[in-house]
Amino acid sequence: MARLSLVLPFVWMAVVAANALLAGEMPRFETQVLDPNAGNICYAVTAADVDGDKRQDVVVVTENRVLWYQNPDWKPRVIIADQTERDNVCIAPLDIDGDGQIDFALGAGWTKIGTIQWLARGKSLDDKWSVYSIGKEGWTHRLRFGDILRTGKPQLVVSPLNKTISEKGVRLTAFEIPADPRTQAWRATVLDDSLNAMHNHWMGDLDNDGHGDVVTASQEGVFLLSKTAAGIVKSQLAAGAESLPEPVDPANVKNRGNGEIKVGKLKNGQKFLATVGPMHGSAAIIYTKPKDGDLWTAHALDRTLNRGHAVGVGDFDGDGTDEVVIGHSDKGTAPTVGPGLYVYRATDDAGTTWERQILDDGGIATEDLVVEDFNGDGRPDIAACGRATHNVKLYLTLPAKSR
Repeated sequence: MARLSLVLPFVWMAVVAANALLAGEMPRFETQVLDPNAGNICYAVTAADVDGDKRQDVVVVTENRVLWYQNPDWKPRVIIADQTERDNVCIAPLDIDGDGQIDFALGAGWTKIGTIQWLARGKSLDDKWSVYSIGKEGWTHRLRFGDILRTGKPQLVVSPLNKTISEKGVRLTAFEIPADPRTQAWRATVLDDSLNAMHNHWMGDLDNDGHGDVVTASQEGVFLLSKTAAGIVKSQLAAGAESLPEPVDPANVKNRGNGEIKVGKLKNGQKFLATVGPMHGSAAIIYTKPKDGDLWTAHALDRTLNRGHAVGVGDFDGDGTDEVVIGHSDKGTAPTVGPGLYVYRATDDAGTTWERQILDDGGIATEDLVVEDFNGDGRPDIAACGRATHNVKLYLTLPAKSR
C-alpha cells in the first residue's frame, strides 16, 4: 500500500499534464441531424430540461409551432401548434408558475402586433400546452429572463426590433411575473426607449457586482443597462461595426452598429463581447475591455459572412478561454461560402487574435444557435436551426485526440 500511495500522485500528475497538452487544441465535433425539416423557418432554438430527467433537451421555434426534441433519442414532440399569431420568433425557458417544471415565454406575431405569452404544459408530455397572454409590443423580436430590477425574482425582458410606440426608439421592457401568472397582469417597466434596430440583448452580471444587467446590440452599438438607486442607468460599451480599424461601411447609417450579442470570458477572467456587425452583417466582431475605461476595442474575427445571425460562446477546447460560435444564413464571400457555422478560437491570452474552424459549410442556413452540454460529458455542445435549410442540427464536442 505504501508503494501504491507513492505511485498514484505521479499517475495523477501525468494525467493532468496530458490533459493540459490536449487542452487548447481546436475542438472536434460530431454532427447529428435532429430534424431535416422542422418548419418553413426555424426562428429560434434553446435548451431546457423539459421532462425533468436532468438532461438538456432541444427546443425549437418555427413560424407556427414550438417543438422539443427529447434527449437522448431526440424524439420530436409538439408543445404548441397554430395557437399563436404567426410568426413565432423567440423563446425563453423558466419555471414561471413555480410548480418545479419548465415553462416557456414566447414572442409571436412579431412583424404585426407583437404578442408576448407564456406556455404551460399539459397533463402528459404528449399533450399540447396552454397559451397565456402576457402583453403586446410591436416588433417583439427577442426575450430573456433575468433580474434587472433587483427584485430577487427574474423578469421577462423583451426587445423589439423596431420602434413602434416611442418616437425615440424601441421600448426595451421588463415584465414582472405575478403571483398567479395565469390570471394576473404582468407589470411592465420600460427600461429604455432610445435605441433603434435592436436585434438582440444578453442578460447576466457583466460588471461582477452581483446584480443582473442587460447588454443590448443595436444600430447605435453595444450598451449596458443596470439598476441603481437612481433608476436604470445606460452606458455605451462599444461603438459598433464602424469602430473596426477598417470599418464595414461607416457612411451608411443602416450598416452600423451590431446585430447580435453574447458575453464570453478569457482565461484571465476578463470578459469580452461577441457580436455580429452590423445587423445581419458580414463581420464577426470581438470587443475587449480597455484599461483606460474608454469604449471597448473592436477586433474583426471574420469579414466574409452574409447575414450573420447567431452567436454563442463556450470553452470547447478546455483551455479556460471561451471560443466564439458564429452562424450565417446566406452565402458568404470566403472560399468556404456557407451558409454555415464556424468556431473561432483565441490565439493569444488577450483575445485580440483569433483563428477560424469550419464547423458546417452549406449544411445549415443558421438562424439561431444555443451552447449547452447536451450529453452530460462536461463539455459544451451546440444546437442550431436553419432558415432556408429548415433543419435542426446538433454538434457534439468530442474529446481531444490523444498524442
